[in-house]
Amino acid sequence: MKRGLILLALTALFLFNTNVSAEPDPDFYIFLCFGQSNMESGGRMSDIDRTVDSRFQVMADFDNARRGWEKDKWYDAIPPLAAKGSGICMIDYFGRTLVENLPENVRVGVIKISVPGCKIELFEKDTFQDYIATEQAWMKNLVNNYGGNPYQYMIDMAKVAQKDGVIKGILLHQGESNPNDNEWPNKVKGIYDNIIKDLNLNPKEVPFLVGETVNADQNGQCAGFNKIMAKLPETLPNSYVISSAGCPTNDRMHFNPEGSRMFGKRYGEQMLKLLGYEIKKPEEKTETQN
Repeated sequence: MKRGLILLALTALFLFNTNVSAEPDPDFYIFLCFGQSNMESGGRMSDIDRTVDSRFQVMADFDNARRGWEKDKWYDAIPPLAAKGSGICMIDYFGRTLVENLPENVRVGVIKISVPGCKIELFEKDTFQDYIATEQAWMKNLVNNYGGNPYQYMIDMAKVAQKDGVIKGILLHQGESNPNDNEWPNKVKGIYDNIIKDLNLNPKEVPFLVGETVNADQNGQCAGFNKIMAKLPETLPNSYVISSAGCPTNDRMHFNPEGSRMFGKRYGEQMLKLLGYEIKKPEEKTETQN
């Protein structure tokens, strides 16, 4: 009888321990990032891009044996921030700006989904198939890389990430493929609302940052679209448009490495303000007396 009670107690303890899972780390800030070509890459890396604070992490979007990546696991955010990507984008310096200014106990994680050339309709949960059916084969192939549904692919990754940390914001860079679309703000709001619902988030606690296309001061080919983008905060509360003024470009459409670094820093500085943190000023150097 006594032996039976002991076995029962040990069995119960075993079952309890196997069902206990670690709570998400409240100091692991996660950001969802999606868009088209400028979200994909801003050009070639240089030596300054290859070293990154280990507090800045990226979730692997695909398996990649060469990089030692397994999908849905976290790795140091050494660019490119995609298993099949190349170069840097604004997200590289968004994350670096955050970890440089956040407390040492806070980590930053990013999930990045990008489909060059896509319209915003690709991320509309209920109607994206109508859009992609009209696109060319190369676009369909890019979409198929994400299981045929980039929006759901991002949501599925985000649900895994929520086991580890807390989603603190959503970032978008898109618009070049919707240059004259006055309905773009409404479409973006619909996408944001679906993300919030699908991930059970509080919209008051999850700001939405979107960056301008190449600015008119750089002769941006789609600079006129920025006037449409500027209306987004009127449609989507808790959204913020990041200026691209002065960010240099490769071809009037895509930011070059310098432009991506500048742009990413602006995304980061805006997010820091929204999170309630001040941007650290560079330490003043004092002359050493002999």
